[in-house]
Amino acid sequence: MGEWEAGLDDEEAGAVMRTVTRQLKLWREAAGLTQAEFGAAIGYGEELVSCVERGRRIPRPEYLDAADEVLGAGGKIAAMKGDVAEARYPKKVRDVKRLEAEAVEICSYNNCVIDGLLQTEAYARAVFSSRRPQFAEEELEQRVAARLDRQEIFCVPKARPLFSFVLCEATLRRLIGGKMVMRNQLERLSEVAKLRNVDLQVLPLSREENSGLGGPFRLLKLKDGAAVGLSEIQLTNRVIADPKETTVLDMRYGIIRAQALTPRESLALIEKVLGES
Repeated sequence: MGEWEAGLDDEEAGAVMRTVTRQLKLWREAAGLTQAEFGAAIGYGEELVSCVERGRRIPRPEYLDAADEVLGAGGKIAAMKGDVAEARYPKKVRDVKRLEAEAVEICSYNNCVIDGLLQTEAYARAVFSSRRPQFAEEELEQRVAARLDRQEIFCVPKARPLFSFVLCEATLRRLIGGKMVMRNQLERLSEVAKLRNVDLQVLPLSREENSGLGGPFRLLKLKDGAAVGLSEIQLTNRVIADPKETTVLDMRYGIIRAQALTPRESLALIEKVLGES
């Protein structure tokens, strides 16, 4: 079933998985089933059941659903799917997702690729596939799933944050994944740009002034009034919490927004590039 590898060096995920695997084992033993019998009942091999109970594999949602039904848990095992899904993502992704959930405003500038919150599945897969050395297939799929999961923040029914994205025009024209992938990605941008809580701007290549040449960054303004910056370049991921530095990022982002096209002009440019594709 393409099992998920458990991140043994991740203490937080490890604590979640120890709780889940302990519960699975207790329910199985209470039902009087051996690992082989339980595996046969849910449609998986004894070795996989053993790996799950030893914390060597993270059970997929369908595994937990089948276990819940066979063991008569009445939804108690299936209810752990959310915690397990979170645990399978890298700690960095979980931390960013938590920060985004606490944000009242999310600001992003990118001159390399489309921001992760705006990426289609095919575009995200193409971005991760371009990495060298390459990700293993399991890790590639894990990272794509994690990126798409973060996009649920757009669907929060209440207290949705304000989003401000500034994309360099180059990100619209760079054919990551090929023409069809980019066409679908541009269509996605056009849709998101029309959301009431989203300002999407494009910084044209024709601009003589560009204060974002230092590279992409994000600025999250939190509910408590604090701000956190996120910077990711090559092998370095950095969380910026020093008020002096976040103030600089806030000022720089404001200048970049002023240099970019207005949201209305930006949408027109996106649709123009889409028409050319």
